[in-house]
Amino acid sequence: MSIDMKEAFRALADERGISIEALLGALADALESAYRRMPGAEDFSWVTIDFETMDIRVLAQDIDEEGEPVGLEKDVTPENFGRIAAQTARQVMSQRIREAERDLKYEEYAGREGDIVTGIIQQSDARYTLLDLGRVEALLPQAEQVPFERPEANARLKAYIVEVRKTAKGPQIVVSRTHPGLIKRLFELEVPEIADGVVEIKSCAREPGHRTKIAVGSNDPQVDPVGACVGARGARVRMVVNELRGEKIDIVPFSEDPKDFVMKALSPAKVNEVIVDEEAGSAIVIVPDYQLSLAIGKEGQNARLAARMTGWRIDIKSETQVAEEAAYAEVDWAEGEWVVDEETGEQVWKPAEGGPEVSLDQWNEASTLDEEGMDQENIEPDSTSTSEEESLEEDTILEDSETSAAETEEELEESEESS
Repeated sequence: MSIDMKEAFRALADERGISIEALLGALADALESAYRRMPGAEDFSWVTIDFETMDIRVLAQDIDEEGEPVGLEKDVTPENFGRIAAQTARQVMSQRIREAERDLKYEEYAGREGDIVTGIIQQSDARYTLLDLGRVEALLPQAEQVPFERPEANARLKAYIVEVRKTAKGPQIVVSRTHPGLIKRLFELEVPEIADGVVEIKSCAREPGHRTKIAVGSNDPQVDPVGACVGARGARVRMVVNELRGEKIDIVPFSEDPKDFVMKALSPAKVNEVIVDEEAGSAIVIVPDYQLSLAIGKEGQNARLAARMTGWRIDIKSETQVAEEAAYAEVDWAEGEWVVDEETGEQVWKPAEGGPEVSLDQWNEASTLDEEGMDQENIEPDSTSTSEEESLEEDTILEDSETSAAETEEELEESEESS
């Protein structure tokens, strides 16, 4: 072959991004396939290519009865091999180049699951959106898209790689806009302290398109993790919010103490007390009455995100609810159960400590008597006070009558003396 073939191989390798060794291997395979189709071809043969001189040779060996090669190598290159090889190898060479390109593209993205890429929106429909990443295209399924987020054609978009598949047509890259890992990668791009490992994102909970909560911790006591993520006047977190099309982000400090962590996770609500049950994995949170709706959030969003981020099942109660439950627990309730009497078919109360069964009518009658007794107790003090008032009035009347009688007797005595 001409020495110009050498320069052609180098130009093709640079254009396609394929190594020269891969191209020579593809050419050797194509020539070997072409040789075996020629009449009188050896059964055990192979092609060698000297890249410096571009000298192509076909070598062969004899084989024994068991199919093993024996004897010395021999040169079996046909005289017209160059012309025949050029015609046959062209199609095989093109196919091998395409396969090599597909392998290179796959290897480029095979180990990048969990990484973030920037693409240009090419096509969008009800099933998926295609992103142009340069040499390959990424697939953004409808399930991985943020609700109510409308992709605009030719707009740049950052996405999170969730899977890289190897197919016959090349690598298929599946990306996501809803994965919590997208939040972590975006903060790594905007916050140098996270990229350097000084600040870590300990946990993340997200409802795509609405709200996200992240807990951050610092490996350096002199670095404020929340301040590092927020940035000067909120510049850093604002860049992440803009990329997420206005999704709200709550940044809270991480704590090893479960009570403190749950309390901070429910911010911006103020918490009075947190009671943690480590065996059940739950936490009871007591908040002021006016903070109850804020702690729960719209449709339970704040409490739901806090539970996901902390890993605890959170039950939020107001101070009034806690007081009512405490008062309810102090009531002495009857212990037993309602059962059906097999003979009469009526419901009867069966005390837990044993004793006679009580029918429903007797139960209602006893309840009525108890209520009347309570009413009577409430009335008795009033009747007692009324009777005391009446006795006081009677004593006053008697005193007044006695006084008036004495005055009358004195007047009679005075009139008799004057007469």
